[in-house]
Amino acid sequence: MNSPAPHLLDLTLHLATADATASLAATLAPALKAGDCILLSGPIGAGKTHFCRALIQARLALLDRFEDVPSPTFTLVQVYDAGDVELWHTDLYRLTGADEVFELGLDEAFDSAICLVEWPDRLGSFEPANALSLTLAPDADGEGRIAHLVSSSVRWATVIDSLGIGRT
Repeated sequence: MNSPAPHLLDLTLHLATADATASLAATLAPALKAGDCILLSGPIGAGKTHFCRALIQARLALLDRFEDVPSPTFTLVQVYDAGDVELWHTDLYRLTGADEVFELGLDEAFDSAICLVEWPDRLGSFEPANALSLTLAPDADGEGRIAHLVSSSVRWATVIDSLGIGRT
């Protein structure tokens, strides 16, 4: 039996404010490329959509574009033209089975787009192996967030290191 790949990235950050969560997203935005996937987990209200909205707005701002970024809770998928790549924001909370991933076209987007996936547990075995997993949870005060970033991909370890995320 194969063992899971070791985590090359395992980083926990305290994000004291909503602005700190948005800042993390904005820092990551310019480094993303086709095939990158961020899987966002955490309880309702943990800041997953806030993070995605900030990342999308930061990425669009690089193109001098500013758009309203609605939550895809009911549409399941929102797609943005991010210049040379599409940026997919998905909320899979309402999926009833992992096979619905194919109906959305998400399986193909994992290869060709930047994908932000809320509620990735709904993906089942279709979760991309090279993804960055970002878990958000309220901190002890309930004001800030604890962000846990995990990946077994060299790509994400390199990106996080090159951006200086987590350095004090």
